[in-house]
Amino acid sequence: MTKTNSGNFFEDFRLGQIIRHATPRTVTAGDVALYTALYGPRFAVNSSAEFAAGIGMAAGGTAPVDDLLAFHVVFGKTVPDISLNAVANLGYAAGRFGAPVHPGDTLTTTSTVIGLKENSNRQTGVVYVRSVGTNQRGALVVEYVRWVMVRKRDPEAAIAAETVPDLPGAVAAADLIVPEGLDLTGYDTTLAGSRYLWDDYAAGERIDHVDGMTIEEAEHMMATRLWQNTAKVHFNQFTEGQGRFGRRLIYGGHIISLARALSFNGLGNAFRIVAINGGRHANPTFAGDTIHAWSEVLERIELPGRKDVGALRLRLVATKNRPCADFPFKAENGKDFDPSVVLDFDYTVLMPRVIG
Repeated sequence: MTKTNSGNFFEDFRLGQIIRHATPRTVTAGDVALYTALYGPRFAVNSSAEFAAGIGMAAGGTAPVDDLLAFHVVFGKTVPDISLNAVANLGYAAGRFGAPVHPGDTLTTTSTVIGLKENSNRQTGVVYVRSVGTNQRGALVVEYVRWVMVRKRDPEAAIAAETVPDLPGAVAAADLIVPEGLDLTGYDTTLAGSRYLWDDYAAGERIDHVDGMTIEEAEHMMATRLWQNTAKVHFNQFTEGQGRFGRRLIYGGHIISLARALSFNGLGNAFRIVAINGGRHANPTFAGDTIHAWSEVLERIELPGRKDVGALRLRLVATKNRPCADFPFKAENGKDFDPSVVLDFDYTVLMPRVIG
């Protein structure tokens, strides 16, 4: 009898099932250093405790960690129970960021199964889960819905109940969480590295983030282990060498963080992620690929009662081995993604407004 975790297969999930994920994870300054080394983010609020204190976002003398660092920690907890036997992570929706995370905070994750749909081949099915990450005080850190294609252990196994949840196209402005104590009246654009504020952007505008980053094998392996992501497709060449692609896939969150870091060039004052409206990993990525990124401004959002800060809804598109000067997106058939597109990520950020 084996005592190891073989993960859940599609027929093991039940609608309404609540899963408390092991193990709690305390975020440290070491995590921040590794995140910076892996992705190279330059947003001032995460780089400088003094800058963070100046806008009301420091705690205990420390700057908040990058929002996506918190997302990765919370996500990584779910993998052994949700996607250890996954074929692919298909998408995200209805994500919100709550309390900022600082070094010393301990994060835990709980997931609820909100949807199940068996595929017609009866070999796999799609599982929809709402995952919620909280800190040691029980405060919401991040929550999101994701859906993942999971293998069946027994193709003939019957599924008790199925449903596909109705998910919003975007998180409503009224549901966005502005960090407590945030005050941007003294925001320093020179130290932040960009003079462009909320008022300088317009819906429909596209921004080429110009730079590219080549993914090395060691980097993506380190990232996968850092987030305690145990999905075999990312780290085990012995098994994945015989699989669909013949090599290890890059963890999708790795691409999100690379693209977000690249977006500093053009969106340097987008200092806080408040929502994940939707997202898809459009094509696979492998070590050796070079990631580029561009963004489209989808919407400018005024926040009730705030004159110092507004929100931008953005589409972040990452490509592999193709610079973004021509903004690639759809394939020639107009339905599929261009083969170079690896990420289509719809998210909302906070940005200072012109004061006075």
